[in-house]
Amino acid sequence: MANRTYWLNLFTGTTWQEFLDAGASISGFREGRWRTVQQIKPGDYLLCYMTGISRWIGVLEVVSEPYQDTEPLWKDDVFPCRLHVKPVVTLTPETAVPILSMRDQLSIFSADMSPYAWTGHLRASPTRWTTTDGEAVVQAVLDASRNPTVRPVDAAKLARRPPTLRTRRGDEVTIPEPEPEVTTARPPQKAPEQLDEEASLHTEVQWLLLKLGSNMGLDVWVARNDRGRLYQGRPLAEVPRMKETLPLQFDEATTRTIELIDVLWLRGNAIVSAFEIECTTSIYSGLLRMSDLVAMQPNLKIPLYLVAPDERRNKVVTEINRPTFARLSPPMSQVCSFIPISALRDRLKDISAVVQYLRPEFIEDIAEVCVVGEA
Repeated sequence: MANRTYWLNLFTGTTWQEFLDAGASISGFREGRWRTVQQIKPGDYLLCYMTGISRWIGVLEVVSEPYQDTEPLWKDDVFPCRLHVKPVVTLTPETAVPILSMRDQLSIFSADMSPYAWTGHLRASPTRWTTTDGEAVVQAVLDASRNPTVRPVDAAKLARRPPTLRTRRGDEVTIPEPEPEVTTARPPQKAPEQLDEEASLHTEVQWLLLKLGSNMGLDVWVARNDRGRLYQGRPLAEVPRMKETLPLQFDEATTRTIELIDVLWLRGNAIVSAFEIECTTSIYSGLLRMSDLVAMQPNLKIPLYLVAPDERRNKVVTEINRPTFARLSPPMSQVCSFIPISALRDRLKDISAVVQYLRPEFIEDIAEVCVVGEA
């Protein structure tokens, strides 16, 4: 079909089975996706991706105009924005196509992108995919149907459902887990000792920022999943003025995002600054958390900082100015600055005797803007 458009359609192991049990003739999406669903036309293909196991499970052809219906078809959600479909091809979870087996075929694995970047294309559905990528997925699923390869499936991952929460504005969002199941698009090339060194640097910078905030009289917060990390034998959670809970003025979706940011400085119930530390190739993951925060709380005026080694400066600026982040309101480049680790260390030496008299805004002196064309 010359004008066919390809759309991502996300399923969990449970919702896929419920789709099949209901006759495999109706695909549904959440209410907040209605505007996008209305762009889907008969003849378009839905590329069915199963979260949890990260595999392509089927291809559906749309055979109706979009419509809304609340007839129960799924147990845990209504998915009222619906389309009549017919299967082009369906697989079992065991014979489904692992997305990482297609890293050389799909543009979401572009060589100039962070190894984490591909996950950002699989966070909501329906989402329009390029014709080239869509055709590649269709061909891979058809090939797997003709010549199936059985791969074991972890039952726990098959049953996993990413947490979806509602913001105060009514938007439904999926909150990424602290540790993604697949964190790299290609096999890691670094030696274990290099990975240990980078992890230690990340923890050191977290400690430095936490201590700096605490010494200035601010309350501090470390990412929920990092509280047990050790720096020089001491858990990060032992830094003075460490908060046990976050302020309650945010909705649950925003709170779940904020609590995974590497370091926060707080004054009372107000967040003063937020820091993501990226010592490895995962710049994209930290920016996704920050972009979620900007998208869910556009009126929240928090200075955002991405802290990274000096040699990553160009990479940071490039990632922050990608279209994904440039389309935010405000654009990420206008609210997020870069702090070189060397500059942070040097500045801390200079202010050691007067740190208790400083205001948190002093950090702007070592931060670099990330707007292209500015210095």
